[in-house]
Amino acid sequence: MLFFMFSTERFPSWAKVLLVLLVLLIVTGGLLVHFRHYFMSGYQVEVDSGVESVQLPCKTTVCLPVDTKVQWKNSKDWMMHVYQNGSDQPGEQDEFYRCRTEMKRKLLKTGDLSLTLKYPTDEERGACSCTVYSREGNILMKKVVMLQVKVTQVEVDSEMESVQLPCKTTVHLPEDVRVEWRLSPYTFKVHVYENGSDQPEEQHNRYTGRTEMKRNLLKTGDLSLTLKYPTDWDKKTYTCTVYSREGNILMKKDVKLQVKDCQVEVEEGVESVQLPFRTIGDLPEDATVEWEKKEGTRWVMVHKIVNGSDQPDSQRKSYRGRTEIKKDLLKTGDLSLTLKHPTVRDTGTYRCDVICDVTMLRRKTVLLKVKERIQDKDETVDIRNRSSSTDPTPLMADQSV
Repeated sequence: MLFFMFSTERFPSWAKVLLVLLVLLIVTGGLLVHFRHYFMSGYQVEVDSGVESVQLPCKTTVCLPVDTKVQWKNSKDWMMHVYQNGSDQPGEQDEFYRCRTEMKRKLLKTGDLSLTLKYPTDEERGACSCTVYSREGNILMKKVVMLQVKVTQVEVDSEMESVQLPCKTTVHLPEDVRVEWRLSPYTFKVHVYENGSDQPEEQHNRYTGRTEMKRNLLKTGDLSLTLKYPTDWDKKTYTCTVYSREGNILMKKDVKLQVKDCQVEVEEGVESVQLPFRTIGDLPEDATVEWEKKEGTRWVMVHKIVNGSDQPDSQRKSYRGRTEIKKDLLKTGDLSLTLKHPTVRDTGTYRCDVICDVTMLRRKTVLLKVKERIQDKDETVDIRNRSSSTDPTPLMADQSV
């Protein structure tokens, strides 16, 4: 009887349940550790912009069915690559990735679902996901690869006459290639070179006359672009792409341009201050030039020119008679604004827009700071002495009262 009571006390039911739960936790934890590389995203890949390709790794030892579907997507949910029914499905790709991705053969047998991405750019940075679906559409596996593309950065002052966006290659380029500089993500054409010469008719009109590439660029491999009179409006990422005659991409590189804000500082009391803005001349004769100042969330008109003539009625009253722009500004490209008798209230953000047929051709921002004038002690004393000696009447009147 005593032995029976002892054995019952030694192994109570709650202890058995606890023991089973503990064993399950240990087994589950072991399985999670064993299969963590199937379900967790811990990959990070970093490359320089301009490399020929980068591999986004994704491997598994799990046997995948023949009817499995594999999808690669970028951080914007764009379809990078689709594999299904034993072959690639280029028709399901986003156009941005056509002919730029590749997966290995017999990937379901080897378990290597890695994606090779050709000519990675700044646009691809972020989380790229590989998702494996069953025939019924259930997710069998998902992994995420963080892609970092290091982009060349160029910084320049707003008042510089030009800046160079570097792009060089040691690869021998055929004579019939096409070189395109575009704004990322591939909207406006900044500069086009083809058949041995520039193609100015293809570039966006905001860059007309402002870009230049070196001669014999295909022989030297120097595809750098010179951008004239950069402003804060040009602070963007530019992409240089080289195409073969068949339209295949031979090379691609990003360059990020930083243009420092133009800052002007004067002391209250000066006769005038100039807000500088120089650009390429020969602008359209019917272009409109507008200088505005930001006040709160609104922009108020400081000076306006239409068809080469000032429009004083468009100005805010506080600026009438105080602003001036040089003549023939559209021909010379000197759009600088002279502001007369600046005061502390004129401190703020100004911008100049050149508009033609609703198209913005140029824009520049200038930060103006007008400091309050601090009088010297000697000057203050002199002013007080002169005022007291020249007009004693107020003092006498006070005494008489």
